[in-house]
Amino acid sequence: GRDQGDAQISEAELIATHAQGYPAAINAGALTVMASFSSWNGVKHHGNSTLLIDVLKGKMGFAGLVVGDWNGHGQIPGCSAAACPAAINAGLDMFMAPDSWKDVFESTLAAAMRGAIPAARLDDAVRRVLRVKFKLGLMGPVIVNRGDVSQVGSSANLDLAREAVAKSLVLLKNNDATLPIRRGASVLVTGSGADDMAMQAGGWTITWQGIDTTAADFPNGQTLGRALVEAVQLQGGEAVLSATGTFQDKPDVAVVVLGEPPYAEFEGDRPHLAFQTDARDAEVIARLKAQGVRIVVVFLSGRPMFASSLINQSDAFVAAWLPGTQGRGLADVLVAGNDGKPGRDFTGRLSFAWPADARSPIITPLFPVGYGLDYTGASNLGHLSEDPRADVSPRNQTISYVERGRVPAPWHLQIDGSVVPRTTDLSAQEDARQYTWAADGAIAIQGPAVDLSTQLEAGEALLIEWRIDALPRGPVLVSLGQGTLDLSRAFAGRSAAVAIETSIQLACFKSAGANLAALSAPFRIEARRGFVATIRSVRVGAAQNPARCPPEIR
Repeated sequence: GRDQGDAQISEAELIATHAQGYPAAINAGALTVMASFSSWNGVKHHGNSTLLIDVLKGKMGFAGLVVGDWNGHGQIPGCSAAACPAAINAGLDMFMAPDSWKDVFESTLAAAMRGAIPAARLDDAVRRVLRVKFKLGLMGPVIVNRGDVSQVGSSANLDLAREAVAKSLVLLKNNDATLPIRRGASVLVTGSGADDMAMQAGGWTITWQGIDTTAADFPNGQTLGRALVEAVQLQGGEAVLSATGTFQDKPDVAVVVLGEPPYAEFEGDRPHLAFQTDARDAEVIARLKAQGVRIVVVFLSGRPMFASSLINQSDAFVAAWLPGTQGRGLADVLVAGNDGKPGRDFTGRLSFAWPADARSPIITPLFPVGYGLDYTGASNLGHLSEDPRADVSPRNQTISYVERGRVPAPWHLQIDGSVVPRTTDLSAQEDARQYTWAADGAIAIQGPAVDLSTQLEAGEALLIEWRIDALPRGPVLVSLGQGTLDLSRAFAGRSAAVAIETSIQLACFKSAGANLAALSAPFRIEARRGFVATIRSVRVGAAQNPARCPPEIR
């Protein structure tokens, strides 16, 4: 659950658990290996010559190149992102220095000239880089056109991706043979992930964090919800994709697709294994359950999570992981055809234990490695304990609404069609979101009602870390609940595109009419066409340079 960790384990465990994939990959022709940000017994991998040179290049016979991760060399003691001869001496053949490469070049040249980097080590690094280029057909008498993308999205590749989706699904619960969905059934498809390509594709898709991925990015792809609707209708049934989970005629079954929002690297760090259901999904499931609708939960996640409450609420529960773009692979397994059977059965089995509580590491699994149901036998799962056996209380969720550009659960972001968002950089890679007002409009954060009375009494403020990229034309209205203030005067005389922190005391919003004892809409910005703002964080905390209140809007 934590990025850039330190594996405090013996060499025997390192070999038995983590090294086994390398010989097979090398023998299969892998040409590059990336050094991890992580450490082994306190030693960063970017500076571990024992692993990179003695083991990988020596005992394992790896003849390709070792590349670093994003400025990972700068984490070695005595190094910086701009200079690190120790990384080359430890076996790194290529730096990943996206924003400091000129300095790295100069410092590496100087180190080589003074003998800090042996010539033999440099020769070996250059030889490995050239070897990989030749093997890829980028050098030599016959140059291979690696820019030919004609095979990307070919029918053969799409078919393989669809098969991979179907084979990776793991059925954890199927009480009373809820699945497969019978031919001719009436089906409601809903949930925050039902029509969300970003959720099913995860991080490292289009962008680093993957939060801006849309179905339009993949013209040959299908979201899970649309693929299910298509499959049900092809088999003579009725299917509706509903974002709100509402229906006119009671369905035979509801498929609720939900799970983790996309993330990569440290953005996925978690203090525990508990999954926290989005408030809208929780409301939909509770309402469907009360109406007596059978529920199939399709769970999207990058890892097994403690979700026993969700499993209890469902009649069938499918761990779908991050299936990618070919949603039809899910429909192939869930929807039955003419013979009453789907095109594929469940064949996926857990490669990691599924947790029975929120503790990490897993002490006693709910489902062990290798577990997975299929359609060949009946199985009814009893009621599971929902005790997390760990502290899963939301930390700062009542006072932190935007973190590194993302809106954490239980909050959610609402954007009207007038505002266009995109991921961007403020102080680090993709640590903010830029909002462009293409027309007069608003963005808003909403969620469960919280009580900020204590913060009000402590004199705390709403703190916005942002950059105004295009100065406003007219008022910029910031609201907490029913209290609305105009910040346009605060920008007067300021240069655009300079990061600032705006501090507005909670008392100002109270004076403007906000009920801080029951606040369910903690942040809203309304502006005119042409306003552009990049937001990194929005939180409640100690007031910074408290000033008089901006004008209130009544």
